[in-house]
Amino acid sequence: MNSAGQNKVFSTNKTLNVGGRLLTLDTPLVMGILNVTPDSFYDGGRFTEEVSILKQVEKMIIEGATIIDVGGYSSRPGATDVLPDEESGRVIKTLQIIRKEFKDIIISVDTFRSATARQAIAEGADMINDISGGELDGAMFETVADLKIPYICMHMRGTPQTMNTLATYENLVTEITAWFANTIRTLHAHGVKDVIIDPGFGFAKTAEHNFELLGKLQLLTLLGKPVLVGLSRKSMIWRTLNTSPEEALNGTTALNMVALLKGASILRVHDVKEAVELVTLFSKLKYNSA
Repeated sequence: MNSAGQNKVFSTNKTLNVGGRLLTLDTPLVMGILNVTPDSFYDGGRFTEEVSILKQVEKMIIEGATIIDVGGYSSRPGATDVLPDEESGRVIKTLQIIRKEFKDIIISVDTFRSATARQAIAEGADMINDISGGELDGAMFETVADLKIPYICMHMRGTPQTMNTLATYENLVTEITAWFANTIRTLHAHGVKDVIIDPGFGFAKTAEHNFELLGKLQLLTLLGKPVLVGLSRKSMIWRTLNTSPEEALNGTTALNMVALLKGASILRVHDVKEAVELVTLFSKLKYNSA
């Protein structure tokens, strides 16, 4: 096969249909995190009231976020389970607050529950970010297909409560790649057209697994789907550096650049300004390299 044929086979989908809007991924995008939970590992409890929510969303939009990712269920390791009504209540309240002021920003909702997903889309969300990749709710794929929305499919084993006990692999990257390949086929069979894959750094993976996965991230791009990376202030950074989540911005930026160099299309971050600056510098490097 010639090089042109190879490029066609292994090329990554570079557009997403978001409610009739064509979102291009030719230049990597930044997704800003908005956790409306009391116990998220970095920003828990900071954005639970209308004033703080609007101020943070406005800040992220000004700084250059293309997508705002709203989460009402803390998925940090060992987090307390949240009942469906409590999660959806947090999410719906937040969507109503955001949409009242910011009608055009693309909103993703971080949920593994199909009922929450359906309610969120009805309230103005545009896409679903599922940490379980459909494993925790058998109706998720059918729901996403019915709603005709982009779907972020993350790799995780177990639940946030059990995942740390399931971080055992014979061949990490091979197993994760095979899981994504099978899941993508199932999503396509359901009629889901716009799929983004997220390797799930820190979800049923040790720090060593995370660094191995990042080092081989380019292999996931061969699946032909945009890759989203969520490394922001995670323990693989601050524990390696013997610091804390509050001191992990520099490490986050360093590893996000590695992710971009290896083909990531979307960076999911707490710190939008720094990530947008990184993308700008990466784009200069990319477009001016021989």
